[in-house]
Amino acid sequence: MSDQRKPAEEYIVIRHRPGHRVRRTLILLTFSVAAAVIGYAAGMAQGGFRFTTAEESRERLTEQVEQLRGENRKMSQQIVNLERGRAVDKQALSQARKNIVGLETELAVLQSELVFYKNIMAPSDSSLGLQIDRVSMRSAGGKGAFDFMVVMVQRGDNKNYLSGFAEVSVVGLRDEQRDAVALSELSDDIESRDIKLRFRYFQEVKGRLQLPEGFEPVEVRVMAKRDGSDSAQVERIFDWDQLTEN
Repeated sequence: MSDQRKPAEEYIVIRHRPGHRVRRTLILLTFSVAAAVIGYAAGMAQGGFRFTTAEESRERLTEQVEQLRGENRKMSQQIVNLERGRAVDKQALSQARKNIVGLETELAVLQSELVFYKNIMAPSDSSLGLQIDRVSMRSAGGKGAFDFMVVMVQRGDNKNYLSGFAEVSVVGLRDEQRDAVALSELSDDIESRDIKLRFRYFQEVKGRLQLPEGFEPVEVRVMAKRDGSDSAQVERIFDWDQLTEN
């Protein structure tokens, strides 16, 4: 029987240091707390810097906003003033144009009257004595209603009054037949077919006429005759369309 020997047992000797582990733990804990405090302080310092900068930026932006608002109010007021000024200028321009048109119309009337009186006072040799100057017709608004005016003049010798009569009639078609209707039958302003004349320079015969139903006017015929031994008769025919085209 062989002799078996057990291996020799090895022993490790550890030096026992009471409190070493506790001190190491406290040192690590101290460094951790110190690092945390330093980091927090650095963060607060940096955060405070950012906060201060943000406050300054906010104040600066607030000032800029207020300044822009003030400029906006000024610009808005300027726009309002310009709009008012433009409206006033537009109104003034419109009124000036109306005044110009009125003055031009008045000038045209005066020029026409000047020619009219000139022809009366200094006519040509071929237009002396009693003359039918003009006829006008203007629509009075109602169907077949017209305001009329017939002007007779005495050209040349205006020292004496001219007396006589005139006949005015509207010639047209009724039931496709030609018909002449006296002005006295169309207007309540004319009393008789023979219209009395008495004037030195000119005489106007005017009023309102009403065309009968179914009557289509074609022309206006005017005849005037002077009384006396040197009586003279004149006659003129006026186209209805030309009279009423304006």
